[in-house]
Amino acid sequence: MVKPYNIDTYIQSFPEIAQEKLSEIREILKSVAPNATEELKWGKPVMIEKRILFSYSAYKNFISFMPTGPTLAHFKEELKDFKIGKDTVQFPYDQDLPKDLIQKIARQRYRDVMENDAKWMY
Repeated sequence: MVKPYNIDTYIQSFPEIAQEKLSEIREILKSVAPNATEELKWGKPVMIEKRILFSYSAYKNFISFMPTGPTLAHFKEELKDFKIGKDTVQFPYDQDLPKDLIQKIARQRYRDVMENDAKWMY
């Protein structure tokens, strides 16, 4: 596999189902933070405005969304049907992305960074 050099080549390096989900989550996050820049860090897409807002990535069976643990804590009940890590939530390919929920989580993270100077990792 050729190492991706930008977000587009990252997305294109995956099978079609992953490409679709990656493109969907990318658009959701861009709608929340339209002025954020996109970069690859640690080989994964990140969006940055003031600091890293969120990251997302593809795996064999799911998309991982990383808005940080403190942000996810606000949505514990709404995320009960998904696998949650310390700072991440997994969205399986065989389910539609919960677009409204992703947008709410992203907005919370965006507000935390812009208004409270929230850090990337705690």
